[in-house]
Amino acid sequence: MTDNDTLQQLCADLDGLEISTEDRALQRYSKDFAWFSPVLVEQLRGKQAELVVKPSSEEEVKRVAAACSKHGIPLTLRGSGTGNYGQSTPLHGGVLMDMSGLNQILWIKDGVARVQAGARLVDIDKAAREQGWELRLMPSTYRLATAGGFFCGGFGGIGSITYGSIGDPGNVLGVRALSMAEEPKAEELRGAEARDLYHAYGVNGLITELEFALAPALDWQENLLSFPDFMQAVKFCQALGSTCGTMKKLLTLLADPLPQMCGLEEQIAPGHTAVVAIVNRQGMDALHELREKFGGELVEEQSHAEVFGTTKSMIEHSWNHTTLHIFRKHKDITYLQSGFRPWENVEKVEEMHRHFGDEVMLHLEFLRADGAVTCSGLQVIRYSNEERLNEIIQFHRDNGVFVSNPHTYILEDGGKLTVDPGQLAMKRRLDPQGLLNPGKMRTWDEEAAA
Repeated sequence: MTDNDTLQQLCADLDGLEISTEDRALQRYSKDFAWFSPVLVEQLRGKQAELVVKPSSEEEVKRVAAACSKHGIPLTLRGSGTGNYGQSTPLHGGVLMDMSGLNQILWIKDGVARVQAGARLVDIDKAAREQGWELRLMPSTYRLATAGGFFCGGFGGIGSITYGSIGDPGNVLGVRALSMAEEPKAEELRGAEARDLYHAYGVNGLITELEFALAPALDWQENLLSFPDFMQAVKFCQALGSTCGTMKKLLTLLADPLPQMCGLEEQIAPGHTAVVAIVNRQGMDALHELREKFGGELVEEQSHAEVFGTTKSMIEHSWNHTTLHIFRKHKDITYLQSGFRPWENVEKVEEMHRHFGDEVMLHLEFLRADGAVTCSGLQVIRYSNEERLNEIIQFHRDNGVFVSNPHTYILEDGGKLTVDPGQLAMKRRLDPQGLLNPGKMRTWDEEAAA
């Protein structure tokens, strides 16, 4: 923790910026949706910043970085706080920088949007639509989530059935990043170098601007389907996801009893599996052909364009919004994040479904990975204790199902279980003092200790 004299000197260096040391603000800004995990709730208890600052320009971000570098004070970045792993929770106090003041959409042209890191995705999407474009990818929290927060802490979402993850080559074309130094320098990073900052929780660079590749705006139709047979619903999603002539924006599957737990009980009968499918209007005939083939029923439909008014989008029953709805009613559950390999995803889904039954309730998001259609799981788990949770995770891994563990704030432990060499090299380059969001990259800490 920072001694009082140093903190006073820091405040003097940041004179004129919007800052707060009020305890309520520190508690609020130091939290995200890590409460999804009972494990993280305990691990992050009491962790918070000592000062919150909200810059409104890149020059003010540079002032913050310079002051923290000068005094050796940790700096943690925050967007809208919609992450799930404690990405924006400072483990070692210091300064928390709220980036939402950098919210300008700088330009949109030729299918590309250049935005500041704090720009909200919903605003970017609306602005792009005015020019005939739309965002390729958005999390279900797109009304709140920021561009920088999505890139640094997210993965995929609405649009992943066509465009994969936000970190796939071609989705984010470049970023502008500042070094953590007493004289911060800006670097324009393109392609692979930009992706070295992807899903790194802000531990290895201060992103101030991003360039998103856009997609042509289409006339989308939202559909809620009901299937009496779980595996027929899975096969429907795999078949629809694999069609070449139908454009897809979302393909979500909720196994029984999840529809009864997440607010769809009036539309979906007990024992049935729900599917949310958003396709282009011209693709509706193909959707109905497959729906009839696999025994599904159309329960509800609406134009996606309506959701920009007062109508709620079916998007809010996808990705982690589903988990949020369930948590509001059921306090004895938690969740998992898993990935199924494309060539065996249908078979592995059936295997996991039969093995765990209602202990691990299957929520699947169909998406593209390495060019092929597969699915990721956001399974809802009836939580008993951490030991059983770890057994469930290990069973998936032992049986060929990748698990990105959402119950840890350590980068390596949550994903590939090893450090990303590019991320580590970028941290050496842009944060040689190790002041950015310390404690989240285990390999860096081990290097520093050695």
